[in-house]
Amino acid sequence: MRARRTFAALFLIASLGIAGCGASDTSSGAGAADDKAQSDRKPAAAGAGGSAADAKAPAKDPVSVLPTHIIRTAELNVEVKDVPKALADARAAVQSAGGHVAGESTERIDDTHVTSRVVLRVPQEKYDSVLAELAGSGKLLSRKADAEDVTGQVVDVESRIATQRASVARVRALMDRAAKLSDVVTLEGQLSSRQAQLESLLAQQASLKDRTTLATITLMLSERENKDPKKEDDDPGFLDALGGGWDALVATGRWIAVAVGAVAPFAAVFVLLYAVWRWVVRPRLAKHRVPGPAAATAPLTPYPAPGPDQD
Repeated sequence: MRARRTFAALFLIASLGIAGCGASDTSSGAGAADDKAQSDRKPAAAGAGGSAADAKAPAKDPVSVLPTHIIRTAELNVEVKDVPKALADARAAVQSAGGHVAGESTERIDDTHVTSRVVLRVPQEKYDSVLAELAGSGKLLSRKADAEDVTGQVVDVESRIATQRASVARVRALMDRAAKLSDVVTLEGQLSSRQAQLESLLAQQASLKDRTTLATITLMLSERENKDPKKEDDDPGFLDALGGGWDALVATGRWIAVAVGAVAPFAAVFVLLYAVWRWVVRPRLAKHRVPGPAAATAPLTPYPAPGPDQD
């Protein structure tokens, strides 16, 4: 009897334990299901809020927000009344815009007019206003303006600089861990080569930055050629004709003297040869001349006989 009671008590305890475990599993599963549902609801709500915010905010194009880099150059040819004054005004306009004069060359031609060539560097934002001011300083003869977009080149150089810097840093880290002398020598050669490439890229970046930050304007200033009206209006007179005739006579005499000088050596040689022939060679030939046989055997002509009337 006691054994039955003990068995019944153990069976009851086991049944209660099994029921408790099933209830705990059920509650934990329900709690997990509730947590999952809440987590699913949170992203949905966040997505709904985000979509609403995106609907209110305008969409941004990632390409359009990139800064543009443009190289601007211009050439102006302007005719002015006074080149030094116009040059001073151009310098003042550029300096007031925050630029500077990069080069200047001034020349006076034939003592009649002055020309000047000046290279100006101005900030990009003041380029149009300075260009208009310079073009209106006188009579505009020619104008040429160019704009080159180098945004892609600037981005490419910046990317290559970042890659090269990382490469240099890796080589330096390997040098710090190198234990063999051969490895150190090899890594030093790699480091020198990569640093040289990095410096070249940095120079390209600096050049692009300078040309995209400051525009270049080449200004040519010239004056109208001043002609002397007196020289144009004067007609030739008697004195001018007399002077021209005298100049022609002198020129003719000069040419005759030149011709005589050129012929004189030949004439002197000819006269000398003729004198030698006349007074030396010819007398000797006459002295040694021998009479011919016809002259030696010629009969003597008899005198005519006297006639009967002659005594």
